[in-house]
Amino acid sequence: MFLLDTLREGLADLDARGLTRRRRIADTPCAAHMTVDGRPIVGFAGNDYLGLAAHPRLVEAMAEGARRYGAGSGGSHLLGGHSRAHAVLEDELAEFAGGFVDAPRALTFSTGYMSNLATLTALAGRGTTLFSDALNHASLIDGARLSRADVQIYPHADTQALAAMLEASEASVKVIVTDAVFSMDGNIAPLASLVELAERHGAWLVVDDAHGFGVLGPQGRGALAQAALRSAHLVYLCTFGKAVGAAGAAVIAHETVAEWLLQRARPYIFTTASPPAVAHAVSASLSLIAGEEGETRRRHLDALIARTRGILARTRWQPVDSPTAVQPLIIGTNEDTLALAARLDAEGLWVPAIRPPTVPVGTARLRISLSASHSAEDIDRLEAALVRMGEPT
Repeated sequence: MFLLDTLREGLADLDARGLTRRRRIADTPCAAHMTVDGRPIVGFAGNDYLGLAAHPRLVEAMAEGARRYGAGSGGSHLLGGHSRAHAVLEDELAEFAGGFVDAPRALTFSTGYMSNLATLTALAGRGTTLFSDALNHASLIDGARLSRADVQIYPHADTQALAAMLEASEASVKVIVTDAVFSMDGNIAPLASLVELAERHGAWLVVDDAHGFGVLGPQGRGALAQAALRSAHLVYLCTFGKAVGAAGAAVIAHETVAEWLLQRARPYIFTTASPPAVAHAVSASLSLIAGEEGETRRRHLDALIARTRGILARTRWQPVDSPTAVQPLIIGTNEDTLALAARLDAEGLWVPAIRPPTVPVGTARLRISLSASHSAEDIDRLEAALVRMGEPT
């Protein structure tokens, strides 16, 4: 069949260029030590930064939530699916991470991807100019495209270039959008400068803190709290599938912004709400993150980050200067990166190979993702393997 043949040709082309993606099957809960595809492995692939995904308190909270509210929400938030668990969580989120704005309010979403589509398509539109960092996540890129706004891409973290673009813009509504922590480089956006530009030019500043929420800032309250920023121009997005250890996402902003999203954001209005049990588990996680155990886990993670940075700097490959749990090691070609990942895998270390289009051509890399559930011995194993594989043959 012609249509199937065109797809087969496309798949063959991806494979020839080393761009085929393959799933792996985890037989055990998300953790540093897992059974994957039937064999034990130390995982450096996920984003469970605090090691909470299999925490007994979250597991019990999920079960308790299911017993109390059932397995599913049964409808959208506006048509019967907004449970007490969602309402409680939204109030907790506004208090936990809403200190950057007066009258904060949170709206929960099923996924971070959905929250980004919702926010950008509701705040931007025809006649709006949206200024997007060149390394923003795919969900922000797609949200910008779907918004029908005029999209201008500024060089990564280049606030001088962005300032010139804002100065030249005659749009009545301007929206700056950035990741807080960039997921493939691990670096943090220049948030203070971005806030200053947003205020100077009367623009919204949408910050996606998927990889900072729960990890950065006092009590894990996120990147805005870490930078001690406060502005009515800020719209903050956070996800629960990474450091929080559960699933879903939220947008936190001034109550007027949140109400606008509730009324106008299609991905919020026209989708089933996440299971209330998930919201109940996220509430339990926020309590852990803000407490003594969360602080202990963040200190341990910080120590692992510092040690890993030193290890990667001594390899023959090119590390990216990252102060976060995302520690990339640029190898170069797709073939070399896949080969190195395969050698690590053979030694029981799961370190994923990241290739274009996720990263620019020629910068294929290993993405080492650290978790508070990793031990010093896990890092010893990774170091020994990288040293051995980096020696001349």
